[in-house]
Amino acid sequence: MRVGIEVGGTFTDIVAVDGSRVEVAKVPSTPNSPDIGAYAAIGAAGISPGDIADLVHGSTVATNAILERKGARVAFVTTQGFRDILFLQRHDRRNIYDLRYAKPASPVARHDCYEVAERIVASGDVILPLDEVDIRRTLLPALAAGGYDAVAICLLSAYASPVHEQRLRDTIAAELPGLRIACSHAVACEFREYERASTTVLSAYVQPVIDRYLDRFEATLAQAGFRGHFSVMQSNGGRLPAVAMRQTAITALFSGPAAGVVGAIRQAARSARGNLITFDMGGTSTDVSLVVDGEASLSPETEIDGLPIRTPVLDIVSVGAGGGSLVWIDDGGMLRVGPRSAGAMPGPACYGHGGTEPTVTDAHLVRGTIRADAFLGGAMKLDAERAHAAFAPIAARLGTDIAGAAAAAIRLTVANIVRAIQLVSTERGRDPRDYALLPFGGAGPLLAAEIAEELGVPEILVPPNPGVISALGLLSADFVKVAGVTRRTALDDSAPAVLREAFARFQAEAVTEFHGLGLDGALDFSLSADMRFVGQAFEIPVPIEPGALPGLTAADLAGHFTAAHRRVYFHGGEPGRRVEIVGLRFGVRRRLEALPEFRERATTLSHPADVPVRVGNDSVAAAMVDAAGLAAGEIVTGPALIEGYSSSIWVPPGWIAERDTHGNILMRGKAA
Repeated sequence: MRVGIEVGGTFTDIVAVDGSRVEVAKVPSTPNSPDIGAYAAIGAAGISPGDIADLVHGSTVATNAILERKGARVAFVTTQGFRDILFLQRHDRRNIYDLRYAKPASPVARHDCYEVAERIVASGDVILPLDEVDIRRTLLPALAAGGYDAVAICLLSAYASPVHEQRLRDTIAAELPGLRIACSHAVACEFREYERASTTVLSAYVQPVIDRYLDRFEATLAQAGFRGHFSVMQSNGGRLPAVAMRQTAITALFSGPAAGVVGAIRQAARSARGNLITFDMGGTSTDVSLVVDGEASLSPETEIDGLPIRTPVLDIVSVGAGGGSLVWIDDGGMLRVGPRSAGAMPGPACYGHGGTEPTVTDAHLVRGTIRADAFLGGAMKLDAERAHAAFAPIAARLGTDIAGAAAAAIRLTVANIVRAIQLVSTERGRDPRDYALLPFGGAGPLLAAEIAEELGVPEILVPPNPGVISALGLLSADFVKVAGVTRRTALDDSAPAVLREAFARFQAEAVTEFHGLGLDGALDFSLSADMRFVGQAFEIPVPIEPGALPGLTAADLAGHFTAAHRRVYFHGGEPGRRVEIVGLRFGVRRRLEALPEFRERATTLSHPADVPVRVGNDSVAAAMVDAAGLAAGEIVTGPALIEGYSSSIWVPPGWIAERDTHGNILMRGKAA
């Protein structure tokens, strides 16, 4: 049996595959101890841990540790003269009109930052040897007395030569064996010292938290008889065995959103759809991504709480518009949705767990697109009276009835998500009308048609069990490792040889590492070069086919760069302007066998013939359709509500929905 468990902000989802049988379930998340909710999901799916051969996990543990500032106590060690790098940061100012603007706060206090005498220049040459006498006399005693859980080492130009970081790491490990150590050359072996330092510090900050979490979860599983393989999802859309994640926890920061994109891509491929706009609307946020030809693009850098992280992540834009997002009115009397969320506890007012503020879920209940006695297949009863009571103050402020206030909240939520989609499509030169919209998450299919109408998207593809697609993505993910190095090279006749040598070295190291992790078998490799015109401040990724490396020429590289530059900036640059390579990115992938067809989970609910739904200022009778009972080729004409276990689909007037032979529901409407 193969099992994927994804811990979200509100619900924990599970998908289990046993031969051709697929089981799905959702249980409330337990924010204080996410492993409890993860283990509860196994029980909810009726699974014995001893029957699991392959368990894949994604969670928000690392993300929450940073956002809530509940990570480890970290010491930062850097080159003499650079102690304040975490606080100087960059000269940008995010909110230029905010008189109280403050730069993002580092999780390391200044008094926990230490310097060592050494200097390596960008060429990798040592111009000042590491002062080991001073390290033993001052640094080691300070670290021993500081009560630290981890040490982050980021020496200047360590990306060019790691010898001083390695020596310092070995010295600290020998004298203070209980400390976890993160080195910048192992975490982010690239130039730009602030970004590299921030990534290294955050890696050290979350590593002990992740280790303790995995220890608890693995111990609980082992006691219940689990003896299978345990993997953890990464932000880059691939997974790695848990043992490997104990050295690189920072790569799991956005594992949940990444898993959702992977699951959406794999399910859409069954219906021959490769150009997609995915949006995952869960309990706390909506995550949007653009997929071209079945591939989501990788971004070399992201940020969390304003702090940069130099690690490859799927290119995803997030907005605070989830089912649990709070609906409120600001000081100017304007209606707002998010970014604050009711979370798992107390949750929306209709959950009856103590929440009193209105949320998007409450708005759907008021509108009629969620039935109070049908949530999670009837396993969770919602309180419609509490939802109405929560919206009463909003309605009074807006001068409308409660249904009108709820409808206004939904319209605003749609607008927020449309804006996020425009960020990954229109603002990057992509026309959203050329893509199919693929909604998932518990709340996504309820708003998909309205979002598509705003964007002019002609087709929507809704996967079966859309509320657990992230858990499906965990099982669909291959084993992947992505690495980047700074290698500044002029684009001349010597450049192809530099690429061939670097790629051969990565290939050999990857084969050895994957063999050590028990991941034998055929491996796929990828390569891209970060290139720019000499004098530019930032570079663009230029994909290079590994099979073309033996015959690659400088002219080929120049052509690839010109094409990539034109795709991003709509021009190929000035003729004759010098070009350089500043970094290389490598990827290795161990592919897994395809999953069986994913089918809708059946429920035992009874469905009325129709339900009242608020549309504009009127109430319409929407046909009620059982998602599990919808046969391939059967057409549903809106207004209709297709009700499933993990989510429901709203089909507005003027839209039609049809299930295809692969279990996906295709929707076409006014823009088709």
